[in-house]
Amino acid sequence: MNILCVDDEPIVIEQLEYILKPSFPLWNFYYAYDSSQALSIFKENYFHLAIVDIEMPGKSGLELIRDLKEQQADLPVIILSAHQDFQFAKASIQLGVVEYLTKPIIAEELRETVKKFSSEVYKQGYSKLINEALSTIEECYNQRLTLQKVASKVHVSAAYLSRKFSEEVGSSLSDYINQYRLEKAKHLLVSSNENISTIAEKTGFNSLHYFSTQFKKKEEMTPKEYRERNRNL
Repeated sequence: MNILCVDDEPIVIEQLEYILKPSFPLWNFYYAYDSSQALSIFKENYFHLAIVDIEMPGKSGLELIRDLKEQQADLPVIILSAHQDFQFAKASIQLGVVEYLTKPIIAEELRETVKKFSSEVYKQGYSKLINEALSTIEECYNQRLTLQKVASKVHVSAAYLSRKFSEEVGSSLSDYINQYRLEKAKHLLVSSNENISTIAEKTGFNSLHYFSTQFKKKEEMTPKEYRERNRNL
């Protein structure tokens, strides 16, 4: 899914990335620091959700939401605001905003709000079976997780789940699990001081060698190189 995050404060954008990317590692997050930049990004992509600050220099968040809705009427929007202002809240309701969150950002509140929204999107985009499989992966990715184990948890045969997963998601279940684990590992490499062997174990890889091989195949660099390159960004 594609998520647009708009806020004129770089530290808030950093917070949004830090809070949301680990919880939703396979989503694509786009960041903008004003309405003009947001509209430019919006023209190039279809978005499933926008998280928008109300008070920004130039065009306000509410004006931006109106412009976004003109281009994509069904776009769900979460507002971030430093003020609990009734007029802002009333205007946001009239624009069809799905949630109004106040700053400073509370990490768990934001995660739960986006998770609640994502559950609705999954329900709309995938069958009940695939939703259950995706939930199983999110909950158990750090364990020994195979096609057979996921199939057992959702009460279907492995062959049937494999076929349905490929049809609906567009990748094999094993590739999806692998990518999910790698995204989790990438976050830990940059955000923690844990050694690479511990990160491999925490994200469900059965050996450091396999983790390193898969990581280099995907990122074209070793986990250590990725950590060194992204730590100072």
